[in-house]
Amino acid sequence: MERTPPLSILLQLLAELDAHDSEHVDVAVTHESGWCLSAGRDGRVSWENVEAGPPPRHLPKVPAQKIIELWTKLAQGDVAAIEAEPWRPGY
Repeated sequence: MERTPPLSILLQLLAELDAHDSEHVDVAVTHESGWCLSAGRDGRVSWENVEAGPPPRHLPKVPAQKIIELWTKLAQGDVAAIEAEPWRPGY
């Protein structure tokens, strides 16, 4: 849990999914606006506003490079670009 880490740390964050730890099955990046993108071992990415937003949505089987791209957009505050993805309802 780091506040305003460098974008270069995103690869390390994603690599945490490789440590087959049954307690930590996903990793996430949260923007100060409350928007959160979490990624699971199976490549599922969930998108929600943890403070007060629409119901959660997800994308299945997202490649690692796309996860990094989405996290980078969130870190830069580009919520509109993330919203344009073909999200499915729920987790």
